[in-house]
Amino acid sequence: MSIFSVRHVTSYRYFREVAFGEHRVMFRPRDSFDQRLIDTSLAIDPEPHRVRWIHDAFGNCVALVDIASSARELRFETRITLDHTPQLALDFQIDSAALTYPFSYDADEVPDLAPAIQRHYRDSDDEIGRWARQFVRYGQPTETGHLLMTLCYAISESFSYRRRLEHGTQTPVQTLSLRSGSCRDFALLMMEAVRSLGLAARFVTGYIYVADRDGSTTLGGGSTHAWCQVYLPGAGWTEFDPTNGIVGNRDLIRVAVARDPRQAVPLSGSYDGSVSDFDGMTVQVNVTTQ
Repeated sequence: MSIFSVRHVTSYRYFREVAFGEHRVMFRPRDSFDQRLIDTSLAIDPEPHRVRWIHDAFGNCVALVDIASSARELRFETRITLDHTPQLALDFQIDSAALTYPFSYDADEVPDLAPAIQRHYRDSDDEIGRWARQFVRYGQPTETGHLLMTLCYAISESFSYRRRLEHGTQTPVQTLSLRSGSCRDFALLMMEAVRSLGLAARFVTGYIYVADRDGSTTLGGGSTHAWCQVYLPGAGWTEFDPTNGIVGNRDLIRVAVARDPRQAVPLSGSYDGSVSDFDGMTVQVNVTTQ
């Protein structure tokens, strides 16, 4: 077990004072058997008129923030402390009927898993499907765990990570063609590849602990991180981080899950002004252990 502390600061700057619309903040980790929230705080400048907490459609905790005063800078600082228990790949207890691919989900679970099995992005030539099927051993048993780990490692080892400043996420076809992308791009590519094989996958946003920021080869640290989960009978929702080739939740701090990356944006909102009023933004994330 490890005790992780996360400090996440986001600042928006403007050339003149602007008024702000509602902002959605998604930073509070999901309590579970493998991570338990110890403490959390949210500081906002200017001070908000109201902060209202809700659970979204996926059970994620979201803060809805109303800011009454105008300002030239809007700053959010969140802090969390939690204890974290690593769950490694060797600990996965997949049901015997699902040990080899292909397999079928339980009929009672299919209606709930269906949105996570359905492919969400256009792929008229089935490029993602053809890429994913190359990891299936035709004519001999394909071990489910090995198939998914190989797919995860293939992205980690064969694609180039680059931190993108552009808004949104690349389509899976774009990422496959470019052979490069951000952690969100890689997570979405693996999700759609897994879905093309008939398995359920969902998007995860959160943080990653990097033991040595200066010398580490771990990617995605210093900002929010993203990976995916695949539903395996007997093991449940299982973590796969294709950016770093991590299988299991080692060093991964789960904040929110969603069917699509667009539903799990850590911070979003609006301001009353023109595009030219926006001066820029900075994001700083520090993840430490005690």
